[in-house]
Amino acid sequence: MRILLVEDDPEQLEPLHAALSGEGHIVDGVKDGEIARWIVSQRNYDLLILDWLLPEVSGIDLCRTYRASGKSAPVLMLTAKDTILDKVAGLDAGADDYLVKPVSVFELLARVRALGRRSPLWQGDCLQVADLHLNLSTLTVTRRATSIQLSAREFQLLEYLMRHPQQVLSRDQLEQALWEWGDEPESNAITASVRRLRQRLQSVHAAEWLEAVYGAGYRLSPKSEDAELSQVRAERS
Repeated sequence: MRILLVEDDPEQLEPLHAALSGEGHIVDGVKDGEIARWIVSQRNYDLLILDWLLPEVSGIDLCRTYRASGKSAPVLMLTAKDTILDKVAGLDAGADDYLVKPVSVFELLARVRALGRRSPLWQGDCLQVADLHLNLSTLTVTRRATSIQLSAREFQLLEYLMRHPQQVLSRDQLEQALWEWGDEPESNAITASVRRLRQRLQSVHAAEWLEAVYGAGYRLSPKSEDAELSQVRAERS
């Protein structure tokens, strides 16, 4: 998932950002409510995690503005306010869930998994294209009883490709989808990421599925069984 995390305390922002990224999520972390309000007008998110007390624009105001714009991604509020009236105010503003500080990372990740199931992109804990399976919880890819563990970046790239099978995706599309706000990828970042993922897919005999389309981008295109057998023979010779 792409997540917007808004928290003005670096001592809380950094570990939460790291934990979410470690789960394979793409996390845009910001400290200022005004900046966050601009970002949500420019990008679509699968989940927003908002601190209640923020400089300039509060998390509650952000939530209200977000809902008023017609966007429906789940919103998780983080706050030290723990009275019933505070919780009611947050829910009435459009929040879907509420987590009281100090935040337990384990509980946060569990709440994120639960809220992720409400995303329009939710297809279960596993994505499937032909007989290639990607487990969204364990960051593993499986084909024909062989499983391999992916790094966070390899997982993010394969997840995006599997959500758009047979589609040619440009470098710009991949950069927008996979890199965090404010993090400019190097000129060869996409090429390097595709190369690493293709190498990993060799272990499940699916490397040839990841195609480079000259001048256009990349696509995930499952091959016929005959083509795969030919590829396996070529690898063994």
